[in-house]
Amino acid sequence: MSSQPRYLTKSRYLTGLECPTKLFYTGKKNQYADQKFDDMFLQHLANGGFQIGELAKLYYPGGEPVDTLDYDGAIQQTNKLLERDSVIIYEAAFSHGNLLCRADIVVKNGNNVELIEVKAKSWDQASSRLVGVQGGLLSDFKSKVADLAFQLHIVRNERPEWEVTPYFFFADKASRCPTDGLHQKFRIVNHGGRRRCVVEGEVTPEDLDPKIMCIVPAEEACKLFATQMDPFDGVRTFEDHIAFLADHYERDIKIKPRFIPACGKCEFHTGSDDDPELESGRRECWSESLGWSGDDCDVPNVLNIWNFRKKDKMIADGKILFDHLSEDDIGIKTDDEHGITVSERQWKQVQMVRDGETAHWIDREGLRAEMKKWNFPLHFIDFETSMTAIPFQRGRRPYEGVAFQFSHHIVGEDGSVDHRTEFLESAPGVFPNYNFARALRAALCEDDGTIFRYAPHENTYLNMVWTQLKADASVEDRDELCAFIQCITSSTGKQTEDWCGPRDMVDMWGLVKRYYFHPACPGGSTSIKHILPAVLSGSEFLKTKYSQPYFSRNFPEGIVWAAAKDPYKLLPPLFSDASPKDLDLLLSEQEEGAGIREGGAAMAAYLLLQFEEMSDYERAEIERSLKRYCELDTLAMVMIYEAWKAEV
Repeated sequence: MSSQPRYLTKSRYLTGLECPTKLFYTGKKNQYADQKFDDMFLQHLANGGFQIGELAKLYYPGGEPVDTLDYDGAIQQTNKLLERDSVIIYEAAFSHGNLLCRADIVVKNGNNVELIEVKAKSWDQASSRLVGVQGGLLSDFKSKVADLAFQLHIVRNERPEWEVTPYFFFADKASRCPTDGLHQKFRIVNHGGRRRCVVEGEVTPEDLDPKIMCIVPAEEACKLFATQMDPFDGVRTFEDHIAFLADHYERDIKIKPRFIPACGKCEFHTGSDDDPELESGRRECWSESLGWSGDDCDVPNVLNIWNFRKKDKMIADGKILFDHLSEDDIGIKTDDEHGITVSERQWKQVQMVRDGETAHWIDREGLRAEMKKWNFPLHFIDFETSMTAIPFQRGRRPYEGVAFQFSHHIVGEDGSVDHRTEFLESAPGVFPNYNFARALRAALCEDDGTIFRYAPHENTYLNMVWTQLKADASVEDRDELCAFIQCITSSTGKQTEDWCGPRDMVDMWGLVKRYYFHPACPGGSTSIKHILPAVLSGSEFLKTKYSQPYFSRNFPEGIVWAAAKDPYKLLPPLFSDASPKDLDLLLSEQEEGAGIREGGAAMAAYLLLQFEEMSDYERAEIERSLKRYCELDTLAMVMIYEAWKAEV
């Protein structure tokens, strides 16, 4: 165990808000499996916000950093700096009893203190709000407000003589980058296997004016959060709840567990890559709260139902296992079209898993009707994209999307499969979107074949590129590019025009949801990373065809996809220094609700190519891996189509 004091820090407080029992498991990686990232910088890199903390410091120059990770040393260093009448401190450490927080930026002038929390989040000063019109905290910001309210609680109790004012520091969505090349001054350095962001080169006054970040007052939001009762029991005030969590964490006493919807996202469970000696905190909780044996914990329950919004009600009613559920509990809604609705899909999942069915379900008639609408050759495309807090070019906005890669497969009417084209722009500092659109136009405009995407991601990004082109009169071929984008997309409602193009892309994700279900997909998942292995296992056509080597420009040596249960496991890792667990987390897809794919692994790899110094060999290897992963994404769509075609 660590020799550090058992303070309740702000990250542990947020863990306790999700589920207080988890505090008992946190920090015990030699005893309990933990599915959170091992490399937190890799997570920040995938989220696109690793630069924002360093940029924020430049807007508050002359600050004193508190760099030590030792709790008591950080507190002592902070207190020494606070003896000054005026000071700016980065990562100031404050403690009050058994509570501890690190504040991103503290500005002290006498007894007036600004407590500034920097967040990798965009803010629209015209429309963004912390508190909604109904008087409640908006869900997008609730955990961020909880974080800042916790810090404010500590600082005000420890320094009651101060007038402390809390703020957020967000990326300003309405701002535009003042200079070219600013983002390239924020570099990734790797010391002893640990990555961090540093500022290299001269940052001029012109680089920082006007600011691309904005200060957002947070007093009202923090006060509102502090009026709420604890979310677990609902009997403790904000202050009492903090004390309750801190006391149990300090004494290492488990808070009595209960079965709640948050259990479904609990990180303290064993995974396939974990040491078999590690214990599962989630299994331990369920055994204690429900009296389940170890095997009972593996039986499907309401938390496993895909996109199910009635978990709270079912748990309250004691209807936890699939055997407890009826059609009325799901709330079946039907329509007169082919396929199944969301609720029908949920009930099908319950029925098939409960009854031990292993074969897939497919609506042959519905798919046959869809296929009759398609024109050959069929085009399957997949994009890899990124967002960075600091824009690539002067005049661009923070977190403006960047489309840096696509893969493109073609299927002929004779069944031929060809990885026809691809695009990758990874050179540091190059804004790729317009050349991306040109390359995509060249790839797709040789015929009128039907185009397929998987989820709304491709449509969303092409709409964004359309908006960028419309605002950029310097692009000579913008009218042609805009016309092409309108031809293959539908507008998202954020544009100045409405359209639905004659070759509007077919969403294969939508087809999966409506016409196909495989009980082998965990939690009824519709992620292509789960659908591909399931389809491959259930299709004799695919198993036969892909038992032969597949050759392409990215696989010149040939690869036998049917040799593994999961074809993605046949690819070498994108990051040689990342753990298997972190790679799985980066490759996982968030599909709850909108079904938008995160593409975390590709985004992180792209950002490493942008900001980390590396050899030509290392760069070439990452680029090669990016092309392989992206090609497999479009080949996965082809395989799904081929399996359906063979069956239909």
